[in-house]
Amino acid sequence: MKRRDLFLNLAWLAAWPYASAAEIKSSNGKLLIIGGAEDRVHDKLILKRFLELSGGENSKIVLIVAASSDPAAVSQTYSQAFDELGAKQFAVLPLVSYDDSYKPEVIEQLQRAEGIFMAGGDQSRLMACLWETPAQKAIHRAFHVRGACVAGTSAGAAVMSRQMIAQGPATVLPEKDTVTFDIGLGLINHTIVDQHFSQRRRLGRLLSAIAQRPDLLGVGIDEDTALLIERQKAIEIIGKGAITIVDGRKMKSNFDDIDSEDRLELQGLQLHLLPAPNRYALGKGGKFTTRLHVSLENALQILIAPAPMRG
Repeated sequence: MKRRDLFLNLAWLAAWPYASAAEIKSSNGKLLIIGGAEDRVHDKLILKRFLELSGGENSKIVLIVAASSDPAAVSQTYSQAFDELGAKQFAVLPLVSYDDSYKPEVIEQLQRAEGIFMAGGDQSRLMACLWETPAQKAIHRAFHVRGACVAGTSAGAAVMSRQMIAQGPATVLPEKDTVTFDIGLGLINHTIVDQHFSQRRRLGRLLSAIAQRPDLLGVGIDEDTALLIERQKAIEIIGKGAITIVDGRKMKSNFDDIDSEDRLELQGLQLHLLPAPNRYALGKGGKFTTRLHVSLENALQILIAPAPMRG
């Protein structure tokens, strides 16, 4: 870390108010993970739901466009969409570079936000702006302590997990070492998220990723489709497509015995397809109210489990 960055981090941490146990216990943050290409013109079903989850028309909404190569155009598109939905306190966060993540006005807006929306583009570009910065810590605090709704579409969806897919081709069949990983925000645990899933035929890519990291749950999200995660409560699929869950924790593979880019053999995978609209909620006894296959119930428990607050 550069000396300048170290001093800025120390100064920021000294000024940051600590969360009380009561604050953390009472928070109920929600994640809305969108597969990309959500409707922003017609019924705006997913954006409308995000606004509701954030508290409605009077809630404070901020848009992060740091992933985009054309942030002005993306800002205009979402500004118009949220204006049509009646959002009265919508703002584009002035955050498009690493240095912006240290600016007091950026941190102040994140501290007050009730809804944080991360637009698409390049997930590596987005994390290059956020990684180990006060802005990243403010997003975690908004979610974990204040119960804000954090949404991300496309690249904004990929960064939700701690391990994220940085790049990799959509191979027809899974191959070894075709996927590269990087570090995401870590708002969900033990999971890899892939977006534009069915439309870009990314099952082979997700299987390649799971072969490399069988300890993680793979979640593929279709376009104009969102996975809503309510911590320790429920998941819901919203929109027009489906989510695909790949669980390789008990599989056997030839990953360690083959060369890079060779074809993978994967035995014992668990695969679940959950179309919209569907909701899976926990009852009072900690069991899902809908009768589920035991492997799906285990996978959903991973998705709704709390992740650590980073910062």
